[in-house]
Amino acid sequence: MSIHSTAIVSPSARIAPDVEIGPCAVIGGEVTLGAGCVIQAHAVLEGKVTMGTGNVVGYGAVIGAAPQDFAHKSEISSEVKIGDNNQIREYVTIHRGTKEGTATTIGNGCFLMVGTHLAHNVSLADHVIITNNCLLAGYVEVGEAAVLGGGSVFHQFVRIGRRAMIAGSSSFNKDIPPFVTANFRNLLVGINVVGLRRGGLNAQTRMEIKRAFKLVYRSGFRVREALAEAGKSQWGSEAREFFDFIKNSKRGTCTSNRLAEADVTGGED
Repeated sequence: MSIHSTAIVSPSARIAPDVEIGPCAVIGGEVTLGAGCVIQAHAVLEGKVTMGTGNVVGYGAVIGAAPQDFAHKSEISSEVKIGDNNQIREYVTIHRGTKEGTATTIGNGCFLMVGTHLAHNVSLADHVIITNNCLLAGYVEVGEAAVLGGGSVFHQFVRIGRRAMIAGSSSFNKDIPPFVTANFRNLLVGINVVGLRRGGLNAQTRMEIKRAFKLVYRSGFRVREALAEAGKSQWGSEAREFFDFIKNSKRGTCTSNRLAEADVTGGED
């Protein structure tokens, strides 16, 4: 174990033998750090924080602080749960859950770039990429391998589907379905073709997802009518995931327009 002489580490913290802790870092008594974790200078881990193996926490990051929620009380026991092999860069802030027994959670292999903020009860699936200065309000859910562009902001309870791509400097208070590209304010601009290719989805699957997108957002049907129409045909698992996400949305999903799609996607896949 390598702990700098200026670090403040509670004797109650549970720390694997090969963890590295840098200068002036602060590690609280309820913190658990798995093997191979690196905590860089001036990072602060407080409250109940459980971290798996191979994580890097950057300079000045704060993990486990109390949520910015007037309803939160100091006596409430909540936590932050982090999986394995995540990169949490400089000045990231991750607040613990706001209600008793709840948690803010991060999966495996995520990359949170400089200045990212995860408010209380945010949930990230595996391999999520969040670019500099993104702000996620309470209870936001982000699906596997989604990419959030720099400076984007997300209202509380928003859901972001698997392999969605969000352009920088955008803002959302509606759900963003899986496999899409979104930008500006609550605007869908088409299918994340590049992300789907990189994810190994074949051409047939990509075209089916695009047909599903057009049925919901280009057919002239209202969303409920489009979902009913979709139920009359057989679809692959990804298209069904797309429809189910929209069906289960409580906030409603973002809208779309044809000009935006043509401009961003460059035409058919």
